[in-house]
Amino acid sequence: MFRTTPELKVFTGTAHRGLAEKICSYIGVPLGDALVSTFPDGETFVKINENIRGRDVFIVQPTCPPTNQNLMELLILVDAARRASSARITAVIPFFGYARQDRKDQPRVPITAKLVANLLVAAGVQRVLTMDLHAQQLQGFFDIPVDHLYALPVLMQYLHSKQLENVVVVSPDVGGVKMASAYAQALGASLAIVVKKRKSATETEASHVIGDVYGRNVLIVDDLTETAGTITKAAAILRDRGAQEIYAGISHAVLTDLAVERLKNSPIKELITTDSTPVHSGAVGCVKVLSVAELLGEGILRIHQDESVTSLFELKKKPE
Repeated sequence: MFRTTPELKVFTGTAHRGLAEKICSYIGVPLGDALVSTFPDGETFVKINENIRGRDVFIVQPTCPPTNQNLMELLILVDAARRASSARITAVIPFFGYARQDRKDQPRVPITAKLVANLLVAAGVQRVLTMDLHAQQLQGFFDIPVDHLYALPVLMQYLHSKQLENVVVVSPDVGGVKMASAYAQALGASLAIVVKKRKSATETEASHVIGDVYGRNVLIVDDLTETAGTITKAAAILRDRGAQEIYAGISHAVLTDLAVERLKNSPIKELITTDSTPVHSGAVGCVKVLSVAELLGEGILRIHQDESVTSLFELKKKPE
């Protein structure tokens, strides 16, 4: 008896409907019909308005601000799909909120990233597709398969088109060296590090630079920025050290009003990011947004067809 592949269904909450629609356009399926609304007391209500019994269900929902609201929507959508007898539920979380709360770095604090992983599994998620986790070991917080994609191929395609020369890739802190090294290798560039000291949740202080940036074009890379404090302070000290054009490549730009103001007043010529989360409308002009819909869509298709997603990590060759 031949095994048939269950029909693929994609649903989304209210976090980033535009990205879900782009993903569906790429993979050639309509976005699933689901009602997601809020009661007057703030409770979330979900109803899936089509038959998903025996279907392979993918729920696209980044847990970006408002983080708790979007996380609850995801959990409730998953519960609705599980109770509707879907064959498998994959949570597609382009941006995984709470990822920075991944360890006990002081007494009497939670490991919230692990709690969120437990909640997703308890709700009925059977697989997770995500991108550029703040720490790769977060995959081990799940007792289910996690497919971890990278924005690097998407950003590199754009960076190659700019034909930047004499480039040095800069990590804005010691923790981002591995990511910066991957970009440096892809660009054939050297590597530098800005050493910083965090003063508060929104304030950092850049103290000195390890590496030569004088007279060079600079690409600062990081996985996430919210207030843009780290990258703008890094850009300022790099300019003081003689850097020429300064760019920033960020996987997830969860920009606040403060971040937009800082970017507009910083030496950063362009911040290059993805649509893993909705980008602040006031950031037009200083921010270039690249879509990861094709990357995530290809990941969804390969999971659905039980194929490898490893080749999605490979870079396209730099144009001659």
